[in-house]
Amino acid sequence: MPQTSVRIATAAQAATVTSNSPVVTDWALRYFGPWWNATSTAPDADAAVIADVNADRVTKIAQRVADHSHQQTVYANSRMLVDRDDDGTVLASQPDDKLVYQAEPGGPLHIYGCEDVPVALAAARLTREVLRGQLVTDGWTILHASAVVRDGQTVLTLGDKGAGKTTVGLLLARAGWQLLANDRVFIRREDDQLRVLSWPSAAAIGLGLLDALGWYDQVRERVQRGEQLHPTQHHKVTDALHSGSRTPLWKDSGKELKPQFFPDQLATWLGLALAAEGHAARILFPQITPGTEPVLRDEGRAVGAGDFFTAGTEDRYPDVFDLLPADLPGTEPLLELLGELPRHAMVLGHDVKANTDFLQRIAA
Repeated sequence: MPQTSVRIATAAQAATVTSNSPVVTDWALRYFGPWWNATSTAPDADAAVIADVNADRVTKIAQRVADHSHQQTVYANSRMLVDRDDDGTVLASQPDDKLVYQAEPGGPLHIYGCEDVPVALAAARLTREVLRGQLVTDGWTILHASAVVRDGQTVLTLGDKGAGKTTVGLLLARAGWQLLANDRVFIRREDDQLRVLSWPSAAAIGLGLLDALGWYDQVRERVQRGEQLHPTQHHKVTDALHSGSRTPLWKDSGKELKPQFFPDQLATWLGLALAAEGHAARILFPQITPGTEPVLRDEGRAVGAGDFFTAGTEDRYPDVFDLLPADLPGTEPLLELLGELPRHAMVLGHDVKANTDFLQRIAA
């Protein structure tokens, strides 16, 4: 089967993914294209990620990992078995997804699977991790924030899970700002400014929020026509969209089940403009309290070390394949500049218009 390749670039870094399945490279174009520069290219012998559909290799590597002493972790919400050889080679298996991995020091990361879509998902995640390692080596750090941009100026929204980061980003994007990220951003100090880059990912928007923002009906119509949202979306969400249910769905663990949008669907389905980068200009700290009017809070909340993702605090993508440098950049220089930016703590209610008007005044 002929190989196809996609080159993905952001800032001064780039990586190429090559596959024997066009589904994998088409996926990479769709996943990275809206936020990072993804372009089709000739098959690359020096590709950073080689992601092939190859059932024989899955069987052989999975058996090798199972037969040797291995560790177990969770990667992207899926169980992963990891075997490390003395020479630094990492072999890994995700049995539930029928995926295996092979990474040798100085060589490409190989991904093998039995079906196109799981391989495409894994290739997108790991290509992003390869670029993440390059960016971190180049001095970038990951901040847990949503971000919108206007005229190059970036408004960052920070807070704990459930604080309203995604809500604030979507409200401002719906009002004409460009959406840069809904959960994470890369950030680096450059002279006396903080440059911000997007973190490509699927966007999770709850059914209630989707309805409140006026997007539910148009999303449901597309789903009923047979168009597909991101495959990581839980089947109960898809069923709810087909049936017309707008009631939020929850796991037993208390986590909300949400529609999952490809990055390009934020533009094509929801009509949002996207941005690839900007410079930090203002910080918001929201808290959503039903039944209240939007108002500023008198709170001295500041950005802290806990607002950053590090190798020690990464909860979804542990550095299984040693893609991150041993010496990570410190957050102190970033905290100093972030502390100099205007920042506002606020309470928001559930009135979309009132929240949007309030946020536009503050963000401006």
